[in-house]
Amino acid sequence: MLKTVIVPQLALLLCAWSTQAQDFMSPSVNIVAELAKVKNMEERLKTSEAMLQNQNNLVTQLNSRVEGLETENKARKVAFSASLLEYASGHNGPFNSVTSPMIYKNVFTNFGNGYDSSTGIFTAPVKGVYYFRFYAHCHVGNKMAVSLYKNGAMQCSVFSWKPTNTNGNASNGIVLTLEKGDQIFTKLWDKTWVYDDPASYTSFGGFLLFPL
Repeated sequence: MLKTVIVPQLALLLCAWSTQAQDFMSPSVNIVAELAKVKNMEERLKTSEAMLQNQNNLVTQLNSRVEGLETENKARKVAFSASLLEYASGHNGPFNSVTSPMIYKNVFTNFGNGYDSSTGIFTAPVKGVYYFRFYAHCHVGNKMAVSLYKNGAMQCSVFSWKPTNTNGNASNGIVLTLEKGDQIFTKLWDKTWVYDDPASYTSFGGFLLFPL
């Protein structure tokens, strides 16, 4: 009786195991195709990462270029203008031996901070072509002479020999090519003088025409 019951049960178990084995050996999911999809996604992800890195590099380059243009544009803004006396009226000179530049204390503008009102010297902040002009004024009976210098070498001058009927005025201008750090200033001649007051008769100024 026991054998009769066990045999059919064994047969059912074997049948069920055979069906599961077939399902396992022949899965409904195509593993090869799914692996191919995963690999494709990985490749696309790598491509996206590379594109993002390229974009980041481009942004960095653009930022550097913008900063460079801003610096270049700032460097182009060089201009100054100043008169001899800030508040009072009076004269400068005469001196038996002139060794130092004229100091123009009343600064109207100083873009680029090239002009130093404590020394009277303009120092070129960038290499370029510059324009400079200076004016000088004297009273009747006084000799007036002023020269403009580049690094200690005279470039141009103004002169008035003791005017008799009216005050004397003179001006001159020049275009110079300067290296960064070159210095421009004016000096009185020995035994001459200039006059100034709040009307700013005696002045000095210049600006960058274009950088090189």
